[in-house]
Amino acid sequence: MAAPSRAPVFISGVLALAAYEGAYITEIIRAGIQSIDKGQWEASAGLGFSRGQQLRYIIFPQALRRIMPPLAGQFISTIKDSAIVSVISIQELTFQGTELMAATFLTFEVWFTILVIYFVICLACALLVEHIERRLKRPSRAH
Repeated sequence: MAAPSRAPVFISGVLALAAYEGAYITEIIRAGIQSIDKGQWEASAGLGFSRGQQLRYIIFPQALRRIMPPLAGQFISTIKDSAIVSVISIQELTFQGTELMAATFLTFEVWFTILVIYFVICLACALLVEHIERRLKRPSRAH
């Protein structure tokens, strides 16, 4: 957690990233839901489902399969976009790296380390999403 004197800057950074990325994520989810055929809505309404039940049991599970790839890309982009907050002096990874380079003059080594850290984080996110996508493609087993 940030020191008390840094807390307002930290909160500003979190809020700015949340608003920026939230707009993209909201649009991805909206587009995924709207991509489901109108017949699915009509069929679930014909079965007597409420609007909430339609979304929960019929529409959203289908939309989730469609929104996972762009949503994963957006989450990975959020990790990379976190470097933007260094503009308001939040000491994230890239900011810390630049400070370390100024102190040690080890430019290549520091940039390479930053690259590896970002790569590992983004790769882990991509593999997690790939795992989730595979699980969503499996047919559900009735018990």
